[in-house]
This record gives sequence, structure tokens and C-alpha cells, in this order.
Amino acid sequence: MYSTMVCPYCIRAKRLLKSKGATFTDINLSSQPQRRVEMMQKSGRQTVPQIWVGDTHVGGFDDLWALDRTGKLDKLLENAAA
Repeated sequence: MYSTMVCPYCIRAKRLLKSKGATFTDINLSSQPQRRVEMMQKSGRQTVPQIWVGDTHVGGFDDLWALDRTGKLDKLLENAAA
């Protein structure tokens, strides 16, 4: 996950993933701003958070939350952990 320290959506995404027991790597663009270009190249987006589950680019918090609401996030997390 690419995030910043002050982004409320980043905080929500981390909270949701932690509530699912998911482990993740947080690439904090506040302390590593040079990695923003990397994020944009990988995701095609400029906003944070940008979230991957395994090799699957989920998108931002709204996308992550939508997966959770439809019951698809648990399966995605399970497949990534396998």
C-alpha cells in the first residue's frame, strides 16, 4: 500500500486491513516522496492510498471498502495468503 500520514482514507484502509488480520507493507510517501512516481507508474493513479492485495491492484480505499461490502475482500486476502 502506498499512503501518506495525513490521508484519512489511508488511515481507514489500514484500519480495515488490520481488522481482517491482513499483513501489509506501507510505503509512506510522506517520508519517501520520491516513490510517488513509482506508485503512479504501477497504478496509473496519482491519489493515495493505492492498495494491492498480492499481485492484484485493488485501487483506493473506496475500492477496498466496496470489495469488503460485497464479501469479495476476504476471498482476495485468503488467495493472496495462500
